[in-house]
Amino acid sequence: MGNSQNEEIARRGLDMFSTGDTSAVSELVADGAANHDPAQPEEASGPEGFAQVVQMYRGMFPDLHMTVEHQFADGDYVCSRWSCEGTHEETGKHVTVTGISIDKIQDGKVTESWTQWDNAGMMQQLGAMEPSGAATG
Repeated sequence: MGNSQNEEIARRGLDMFSTGDTSAVSELVADGAANHDPAQPEEASGPEGFAQVVQMYRGMFPDLHMTVEHQFADGDYVCSRWSCEGTHEETGKHVTVTGISIDKIQDGKVTESWTQWDNAGMMQQLGAMEPSGAATG
């Protein structure tokens, strides 16, 4: 698989967060693929696990929209820098978050994925924690 095909696979996976449509997840994610996201209490695995992650975030942010800002591939790996925004269902607050995902793609499917994103920034926007450097007391 060429790099552009791998980039398209990674982009289609990220697009699921915007559309909520996970019907093609088994075409994109290999059985047993590990999805490492430090914000998740446990790692998701395989197509079913990835679909559950998408549904969880869409449940919290029903109008979630993800934009791939920059993407490049090197061999089996695709790095995507992205931003997303949405309205938090529980609080009604609109948040914008950035992150980076690295997907390992073999035989046309994601076999492992690592994501780092600004969870603390999201929590600040939701009012769940003070901005860093804020005066206390």
